[in-house]
Amino acid sequence: MATRRQRIISLLEERDYSPSELARLLDLRGKGATKAVLEDLKAIQRILKREGKVLLIKPAECKNCGFVFKPEIKIPTKCPRCKSEWIEEPRFKIEKK
Repeated sequence: MATRRQRIISLLEERDYSPSELARLLDLRGKGATKAVLEDLKAIQRILKREGKVLLIKPAECKNCGFVFKPEIKIPTKCPRCKSEWIEEPRFKIEKK
């Protein structure tokens, strides 16, 4: 049986996913589900460096004004430009260097 991080890695090698999508696919529930996936992604990013792979990050984006956040492993809660909370989650994918 694969670990949760191994399952995330194999999913991200196929295509890109948001943290919420990964949480649903892994059948994680509750308030901490997305946070757990984000913590796993941080660990996976370190693991991939040793394997010659890279975690690509499509940054979060404000759906209201189009502001693009820095590409990082976190989900912003509010847009700094328009203060909207209507935020598109970042998306992650794994590729070989």
